[in-house]
Amino acid sequence: MSDDYELVYSSETPGKNLSKNKKKSKGVEIKPVEITLKLRLEKNKRGGKTVTVVYEVPSNPEYFKKVLKKIKARCGTGGALKADTMEIQGDHREKIRSLLEGMGFKVKGS
Repeated sequence: MSDDYELVYSSETPGKNLSKNKKKSKGVEIKPVEITLKLRLEKNKRGGKTVTVVYEVPSNPEYFKKVLKKIKARCGTGGALKADTMEIQGDHREKIRSLLEGMGFKVKGS
């Protein structure tokens, strides 16, 4: 048996993924002219609070986080991006509709 062992130390955190070339999933390519979003006002299961919901949002979280940030800034309120919806606190249908149409999206709903 040979005693030619080499001891190796690591400064990395144990269990941490060491991959540096990790690519994030960008999702579907977004062309606003080809996308129709649906707008609705909801109150159910929200403790009586009114929420404006944008439905049928394509799967591209990076793009729609930026869109949601613009909507929240314009409405002066909070909101969240869920799986295929954007939820904005309060009744801001007209502001959201005009902003989305200004960005090139088609908007249906009340």
